[in-house]
Amino acid sequence: MYNVVVREYFEKFIMKRLLVIILALIVVSCGSEKKSNADKEKPVVTVSILPQKTFIEKIAGNDFKVNVLIPPGASPAAYTLLPSQLIDIANSVAWFRIGYIGFEYSWKEKISQVNTKMEVYDLSEGLDLVAGKKEIHGDHVHLRGVDPHIWMSPMMVKEMAKKIRNILSEINPEGADKYMNGYNNFIKEIDELQVDLKSMFQGMDGKTIIVFHPSLTYFAREYGLNQVSLESGGKEPTPQHIKEVVDLAIEQNLRIIYIQSEFDREHARIFAEEINGEIIQVSPLNPNWSENLLEMASIMKDNF
Repeated sequence: MYNVVVREYFEKFIMKRLLVIILALIVVSCGSEKKSNADKEKPVVTVSILPQKTFIEKIAGNDFKVNVLIPPGASPAAYTLLPSQLIDIANSVAWFRIGYIGFEYSWKEKISQVNTKMEVYDLSEGLDLVAGKKEIHGDHVHLRGVDPHIWMSPMMVKEMAKKIRNILSEINPEGADKYMNGYNNFIKEIDELQVDLKSMFQGMDGKTIIVFHPSLTYFAREYGLNQVSLESGGKEPTPQHIKEVVDLAIEQNLRIIYIQSEFDREHARIFAEEINGEIIQVSPLNPNWSENLLEMASIMKDNF
């Protein structure tokens, strides 16, 4: 009986290994087949989240096929890559990372192994990041607990746009003039957005917004708001922390908690009941980036 069990175990193990090998061969085969027609197709670039796709298209139009790793409705903290996505990764010339989202940390090695020739660019490098802790080691600094939501800051998106323009111009030098023109138009759009947002929040310095997940850190910093989050470090809020935020909300007469669609609403529902308030959904991953920020700001202004 023991030998039968052992044999069945090894048969299942071998089958799983074979499936992995077969999948890898399919990916390589598909990648090679598509590569043979690469000169006739658009270059493929991979991004982690939908807003990055918008930024690339603002700068380069439709010159590139943009492969988005995290689909609409999925959480960047916990998304699992699908086998079907490996083909576009295998054909990508570049991967634009946001820098610190959980998905990228979990999958960066596997993604790099799928396509060893793909260049990887971290758009967070050189930015003024919000970190829980900074450790100085000689001539460099290690950041711990970095808030990844840099795309929620128009000021930071301007800096990311410049990096994207330079990289795309290196990938396709023939389009450099077009990308400079697209970049300049995008910067003009961001500057106009900044004027509108600053006007909306004029005189509201220090106003508090309560969120479930701390996705508005950079947005709040840019416009002088105070973000208070129920969740911290990707962990569910403790009863003690919920009570502290409830007390704050009652003291400041706050009646709104903002939550992303990707998160469970149960804790937010309990919190809203405690303050006799309501839940309002926000969408930081909305691809309509500038329109989304304006809409979100308008909702906040109306609820202060």
